[in-house]
Amino acid sequence: MTLVNESINRGEQQKKYCRFKKHRIKYIDYKDPDFLAKFLNEQGKILPRRLTGTSLKFQKKIAVAVKRARQLALLPYVTDGFK
Repeated sequence: MTLVNESINRGEQQKKYCRFKKHRIKYIDYKDPDFLAKFLNEQGKILPRRLTGTSLKFQKKIAVAVKRARQLALLPYVTDGFK
């Protein structure tokens, strides 16, 4: 068994990390709906930090970017089947 499978079987979770800090991303572009869609669930709601592992600083930036994209109709406000 691999290390990933063993951690799943024991109920342990992998350490979450902020992908923005890891890749040194400074700016989140609101004009990129495909990237922002990774932080939305099927209904179009923004995923919480505890699920994505994003830091507070970047979670706020994601929220602002998603709201701007919604205002420009790049992302839906509410949907029945987004993904």
